[in-house]
Amino acid sequence: MRPFPILSFRSIVLIFAAMAAGSEVAVAQETNDPPQGDTLTTIQPFVSTTAGEFTPAKGFQIFMAKRSSLNISFYGLFRYLNQLPGEQTYTDHLGRERTVRARNDLNWHRTMVWFSGHFWTPKFRYNITAWTLGSTQQALLFGNLQYKVGSGLTIGAGMLPNLTNRSMQGSFPFWAGSDRQMTEEFMRGGFSSGVFLAGRALPRLYYSASVNTNLSQLGVTASNDPRSLSYSASLMWMPTTGEFGPRGGFGDLERHEQVATRFGASMAHVREGRAAADSLPPNETQLRLSDGVYAFDIGALASGVTVRNLDYDDFSFDAGLKYRGFTFQGEGFVRRLSNFDATGPLPVTSLTDYGVQLQAMHMVVPKYVGLYGTGGYVWDDFKRNPWEVSGGVSVYPTGTRSWRLNLHVIRIEKSPTGSNFGYYTAGQSGTTISVGTDIIF
Repeated sequence: MRPFPILSFRSIVLIFAAMAAGSEVAVAQETNDPPQGDTLTTIQPFVSTTAGEFTPAKGFQIFMAKRSSLNISFYGLFRYLNQLPGEQTYTDHLGRERTVRARNDLNWHRTMVWFSGHFWTPKFRYNITAWTLGSTQQALLFGNLQYKVGSGLTIGAGMLPNLTNRSMQGSFPFWAGSDRQMTEEFMRGGFSSGVFLAGRALPRLYYSASVNTNLSQLGVTASNDPRSLSYSASLMWMPTTGEFGPRGGFGDLERHEQVATRFGASMAHVREGRAAADSLPPNETQLRLSDGVYAFDIGALASGVTVRNLDYDDFSFDAGLKYRGFTFQGEGFVRRLSNFDATGPLPVTSLTDYGVQLQAMHMVVPKYVGLYGTGGYVWDDFKRNPWEVSGGVSVYPTGTRSWRLNLHVIRIEKSPTGSNFGYYTAGQSGTTISVGTDIIF
């Protein structure tokens, strides 16, 4: 099999920096307020989303002065989740029977508090985030710093996303439900410390590039990190209206009277390690094989053999439109795991998975009620071909995105992904029901 083609990400970063340096003459004068209608999108709303899920809402302006400011905003989610049937098993690609750990629980699921503002000059921004997950009893405190050189270039450092797909680039929590769908959750990378460049290369064309410590820092300490780094980049083009709604999220609560369109592509490369000794369970739990087994588990690809390091290469492309309360979004994915460094021989030299995700929504009661449907499919080397179809309803009691009631129902077959914070349990075949309410302000 031919290796999956990945460009040099060091070269990509240099190319984007050059684009940024020459783009100042191509953009209009910007303001501090997000644009409406057909106005050219300002760089600030896009750049402020380079921290992905950790982007503040408008919040409460506590203090504002020439040399500093402070804003505080919040997000909270309470959810009931039931994965059915409650007792089931599945067989992995090596013929081993495994237990599906189905959930049925009520949880104050997620809390996020953002402290953000500027220091010394409005061009120098900070963001400190408190993040807790009640379902896993995890709590973290982290942040990022950004300096806006101009509309063509912002540079920053801190906790950042690997730019593996569109949902990693600031749309949270404006999704169909309260978590990601199957295909993107399986394919994507995670968040880790890094540095980034972002900006507007041409009118309505935006870029971002990031160099991170690894694919996911959750559960991995600096003492377990390999010397390799993660490289990712993304392009986004919005040719018709120059915007795609708040945060570029799902749904047309705002009701576009002109067709809003968005097209994009993202890619990532990293040499990822298991972040643990050969005899211990892996600390790296971001990557799973298409049968739901952790890629770094002992015996994941061959009995008694442990993969120590591997190459992760990912490419995704996305397209979407919004018009008069209707939204359609689609994304395609290619993920390749290769160049395995293992404690023994393996039956494969690489694994390539292809996936697609489609989502559609219509605001049946403008500003208040939206019905949606989603679907996902994965073509994998194990020939398991996981899939899902789902649908739901979101109710916005205040006619804004600040408060939502959500019912989300999933029919899934052979889930390739799983976690205690998402919708999925590895290997599950059946139905998942989620009922929740969330606030953001």
